[in-house]
Amino acid sequence: MKQSTSRCGEQHSHTLEDLGWTEEHNAAFSKYAGPYVPGRVACRQKTVWDVLVDGGSITAGISGALRKLGRFPAVGDFVVLLDQPEAGTSTIVDILPRKTLFARGTSGRESTDQVIAANIDTVFIVTAAGHDLNARRIERFLAIAHASGARPVIVINKSDLADDPASLADGIASGSPGIPVIPISAASGEGVDRLDPYLPPGTTVALIGSSGVGKSTLINRLMGCPVQETSHTRDYDEKGRHTTTVRQLFVLEGGALMIDNPGLREVGIGTAAAGIADTFPDILELAEGCRFSDCRHEQEPGCAVQAAVRDGVLSAARLENFHRLMRELEFERDKAEIGLVRLEKKRWKEIGKSARDIWKIKGK
Repeated sequence: MKQSTSRCGEQHSHTLEDLGWTEEHNAAFSKYAGPYVPGRVACRQKTVWDVLVDGGSITAGISGALRKLGRFPAVGDFVVLLDQPEAGTSTIVDILPRKTLFARGTSGRESTDQVIAANIDTVFIVTAAGHDLNARRIERFLAIAHASGARPVIVINKSDLADDPASLADGIASGSPGIPVIPISAASGEGVDRLDPYLPPGTTVALIGSSGVGKSTLINRLMGCPVQETSHTRDYDEKGRHTTTVRQLFVLEGGALMIDNPGLREVGIGTAAAGIADTFPDILELAEGCRFSDCRHEQEPGCAVQAAVRDGVLSAARLENFHRLMRELEFERDKAEIGLVRLEKKRWKEIGKSARDIWKIKGK
């Protein structure tokens, strides 16, 4: 097989097992024989993909059949490559079944999701102390993280900007039940070792967050060398400039794999209905005490959720964000149902059912 230095990184000596290959992947790949080899997508560069294979990396295009079907590999995908040494080319001809899929909704009439990463075990939702710290944005990230099937962890970078990092983390944790919240400083290295339990060898972690929160600095810290470009923090808003432009998979010193992503300026809720339920378990638990099983927690009599807000048990801002995400979800569903995006009807029928189930949690 012809190998080339990946445009996204250097040659490596890792095995497929080091890259997260499992017996399930073996079984899925077993139908291929001859000139086919497996690999894992490290990054995409316009019309070609850099793929990590046993002991090296190659650059490959995709087959016309995949392109016609609209099946484009995502970073983290395990793929099947057709190796043609006589032609000096390699082509991705299939994408193996995905264990998890991290995607976000996009704006516009098509209502399609943008795939961010595949086959991830954990999502680090990276925010930063100071102006970027926004509980409502974190809830939105949590919803799409839960929907992916991966485990979310909230990482508060630049904790040295906070007077009391521990109290800051406790405040975020109180609004994110059951989610680990870890304050760190990627620049100085303080607290970075607290991430170790979430980075065992062979597992894959995706970094998401707004531009300038320090994701690239964290990658460099964990890699032990500068592999991502970083920029200085601006004084007026404590943010760095946007530097990451492509999604990219790295193998860390300890054997974990990490996918860095460009900063997300807009995060549509997409098809994250299941993620909403996991993001607001406190609201759904309170809803079990509502008088009506289909209570929407607005002006209905006997609403236990509104009572919790009045009693100071539940934040009014948290409930409003729950309503905002549900309205967004219902808007996307209704847009599909009235025929603006006819091909999406079947998909949104399932999503609409999930949304109704959330409202009717008391009846479960």
